[in-house]
Amino acid sequence: MTTDNKIGLWTSTALVVGNIIGAGIFLLPVSLAPLGLVSSLAAWVFTATGVLMLAMVYAGLSRGMPGAKGPHTYVKTAFGELPAFLVIWSYWIGTWVGNAAIATGMTSYLSSLFPVIGERPGLAPIISLSAVWLLTGVNILGTRKAGGVQMITTICKLLPLLLVAAGGIYMLFTDATPMANTLHASTPLGLGAFTAAAALMIWPLMGFESASVASERVRNPLVTIPRATMIGTLVVAGIYLLSAGTVQAMLAPDALAASNAPFADAAGLFFGNTASRFVAIFVAISAFGALNGWTLLMGELPYQLAVEGVFPKIFAKQSRFQTPAVSLVISSLLVTALVGMNFQKSMGQIFQYAVLISSVSTLVLYLICALAALKLLRLGVLQLPAGQATRLRFIAVGGFLFAVWATLGAGISVGAGSCDGGLLCWTPWRSNAVYMGTVLLLAGLPVYFLMQRGRMKSTGVPS
Repeated sequence: MTTDNKIGLWTSTALVVGNIIGAGIFLLPVSLAPLGLVSSLAAWVFTATGVLMLAMVYAGLSRGMPGAKGPHTYVKTAFGELPAFLVIWSYWIGTWVGNAAIATGMTSYLSSLFPVIGERPGLAPIISLSAVWLLTGVNILGTRKAGGVQMITTICKLLPLLLVAAGGIYMLFTDATPMANTLHASTPLGLGAFTAAAALMIWPLMGFESASVASERVRNPLVTIPRATMIGTLVVAGIYLLSAGTVQAMLAPDALAASNAPFADAAGLFFGNTASRFVAIFVAISAFGALNGWTLLMGELPYQLAVEGVFPKIFAKQSRFQTPAVSLVISSLLVTALVGMNFQKSMGQIFQYAVLISSVSTLVLYLICALAALKLLRLGVLQLPAGQATRLRFIAVGGFLFAVWATLGAGISVGAGSCDGGLLCWTPWRSNAVYMGTVLLLAGLPVYFLMQRGRMKSTGVPS
């Protein structure tokens, strides 16, 4: 590929921004409502900093091992085959569980346009799963989003965020009374609320590795990728901070916790019902586009790994359209099972549950990659100048500690009745999300050992 056909800094930055913004941010204020505005704002700053450190770890690994095939190679080189398998297995779990959250977020905003969705029991999960299977079929048929469609969905993602952020800035400079009232009534800053908020915020910021994935198409990748990753993550974090903070400041905690479309409700306060419906439509379109993109990844990831012999061979079977049909169907069946197991919960509860499982599963990847960076630096495997190696070492330690912190945050129970009447308590191994994430991760062990046994038989090595 010639240099003229490669993308530069700003296109790479747009790729990062477009892939980070999905559906998570649009329903997140509902989950943050019990935690308070003060803890949420502090957690946004902390989480953005931690995510930037993790992004820099990923960029450093890419720079130090230019021929590697992503995280699986990093972890395998540092720790061996089993940890590498579990890391990729966990990341795959994060993709299909994340799709349950995206589909739920889309349906939640549709319910503000069509209230019957929220009023009739069982209708919301049916609509969510209909979207999942519709896009599963689209991806099986081989349909891909054209560049123009991608641009439209990216605009749809940004417009509601920028609209609400603009309203927040206007409010701040003209009439700060609503924000002052919210701050006055907000839960004080506390370690439990702060940690829980950080855990919930991880998921909407995932996807920062997008520029690294497209490294072969990036001009001067050693310089462009780290810059695009940092600029894109900072831009998204800034927009999130303004827009989500505005939503929490404008809506009373009780009203926010009961909302199915918090950004639409906030826009309605600023600009009227027409703006509210406008925001809801654009958020639903944005979520649908994000669901399509992650459905593609949900099928392609296990397919590619199966071709390489890392995942079971069944995932490598293709349709007559040369698409990973079996991989897509298996992944979507798992999404269906997760949503079906929680159909009695509200859309906000399903969203929070899925987000925490997806975050914990994906944090395993980031956490182990940070450890792999430290191990590879110690072994001298990474081809980095001394100064860059020293910086990466400090950043990897910080990224690892942040990932541990965020994982522990998934054990914070919000409104738990078993916490002596308190709002929050830390129960990591009694937390359904952490428990389910751990069970799903350990489910990969028998798969790995069965594959090892199959490879031994195929090579004639006694098992």
